[in-house]
Amino acid sequence: MGYLWTVTALWAFSFSLIGVYLSGQVDNYFSILTRLALASLLLAPFLRPRAIPPRAIIGLMAIGAVQIGLMYICLYQAYLWLSVPELILFTVATPIYISLLDDLMVRRFRPIYLLAAGGAVAGAAIIRYHGVGNNIWVGFCLIQAANLCFAIGQVAYRRLVQKLPSYNPTHVFGWFFIGAIPVAALAFGLFGDWHQLPTTGMQWSVLAWLGLGSSGVGYLLWNSGATQVSAGALAVMNNVLVPAGLLVNIVIWNHDANLIRLTAGGAVILLALAATRLVRDTPPHKPSTSTAA
Repeated sequence: MGYLWTVTALWAFSFSLIGVYLSGQVDNYFSILTRLALASLLLAPFLRPRAIPPRAIIGLMAIGAVQIGLMYICLYQAYLWLSVPELILFTVATPIYISLLDDLMVRRFRPIYLLAAGGAVAGAAIIRYHGVGNNIWVGFCLIQAANLCFAIGQVAYRRLVQKLPSYNPTHVFGWFFIGAIPVAALAFGLFGDWHQLPTTGMQWSVLAWLGLGSSGVGYLLWNSGATQVSAGALAVMNNVLVPAGLLVNIVIWNHDANLIRLTAGGAVILLALAATRLVRDTPPHKPSTSTAA
């Protein structure tokens, strides 16, 4: 549990660091590419290419391209449309998508998950009740796309590692970042703005921290910690990130946040998520990765 609490603290600050020091100031695609490159450099020495079959390596890279590459692209773009507290709240829908994808894999349909998704939309409307317009819905859709990318990666990852003869996250997780780099590089080449590169020491420091600390060390510790706790404890720690991220942002940076609307809308979203807990799911046999800012 110590690893999971440590990573939760790291990621709680990451949301705000992106929103305060990078979003709108440094090109999003450059930020993502730099972050992934640094994490890859950190984890590359731990890779053991002979530890798993070549097909599994390709699978891990493909999953990373979606779960980390595409997810980060959608996440960073959402910062341009949403406040940090709104963005954090809208990430809680990921378990809904994971359950829907699991149902799809076994050709099953449970309406509770669609109703829960509708609850998330209702919560978003409450948060911006007097200002619901294109801005919030563009941001909301981007966050849901990020949630979906993460969910796809998590479901695929769970199925892949179940087939591996042996599994050590330290030896394999670097492939996720290596697979995500081409996606970020292509996005930067097509859409990046070379005139919006970091110009201050603070911006470079934040990028270094996000790449080496939040992504590199964070993902590695999270996967290591996930192997040492029950599935229930892992689910609880995933949910702890939302209030932790909100607390850090509001206490340190966002003193003008509308706490009443955030609380009301967040309650609706969390109730929608809680409703899905009434459905009994089969827990994964092996741990899965977690979304990070």
